[in-house]
Amino acid sequence: MRIPWPVTAAAGVCLLFVVLPLVSLFTRVNWAEFSSVVSSSAALSALLLSFATALSATLLCVLLGVPLAMVIAAAGPKLAAGLRCVVMVPLLMPPLVGGLALLAFLGRHGLAGRALGFVGITVPFTTPAVVIAQTFVALPFLVILVEQAIRSIDPRLAGVARTLGAGDATVWSRVTLPLVAPAITAGATLSFSRALAEFGATAMFAGNVESTTRTMPLAIYTAFSGGMLDVEQAYALSVILVAAAVGVLVALRGWRVGGV
Repeated sequence: MRIPWPVTAAAGVCLLFVVLPLVSLFTRVNWAEFSSVVSSSAALSALLLSFATALSATLLCVLLGVPLAMVIAAAGPKLAAGLRCVVMVPLLMPPLVGGLALLAFLGRHGLAGRALGFVGITVPFTTPAVVIAQTFVALPFLVILVEQAIRSIDPRLAGVARTLGAGDATVWSRVTLPLVAPAITAGATLSFSRALAEFGATAMFAGNVESTTRTMPLAIYTAFSGGMLDVEQAYALSVILVAAAVGVLVALRGWRVGGV
């Protein structure tokens, strides 16, 4: 297919618009001091907390999102459309609004927070609050991918399995699950990447306490706001997040059919 030169030119401008800021970010890093900057106690704390909470959030996304995807895929058209819209809301709303919604639900005076307070449980501004915020914003990626994968399965496969005496549990574990496993893996990877990059909901619901709730995005914001002495740390941590995003893209490409 021959593409007109104005379209090619516009595509080149668009590509440069994406690439040049990333290249500029890497050129801004002081590579001679990169290792010492990222190995500081504050940076290591943010790194470890980010990866630990993102992994925990990803696990929750899988445990909660796969069953929800199954229910949506099995529902009628109207109910499925409604459930799908509800799942997509956290993805479309501003993250700060998501954080406020979590506070309204689990805060000290929230819908469920009051009941938790009676038994001595406080959720906001704790490490579990970080995991909850990350799960809230990352869950839609997994649910939508897995639901689409389940819908793409030929229903005759389950029917054949049942004629051979397989029950619902066996059909799910021996037929459906192996077929949707790539979608679960891809959804979990996207959820991990989204959780790792989460900022707004975490800042609003979990706060910005070093070694407790200060993840890498919050550490970048804190370092950049602290003046020129901390800007190098902000750029160094930003490069790590970009590298993690690239790693996710490479991994996802490897799982696609034919590696295309």
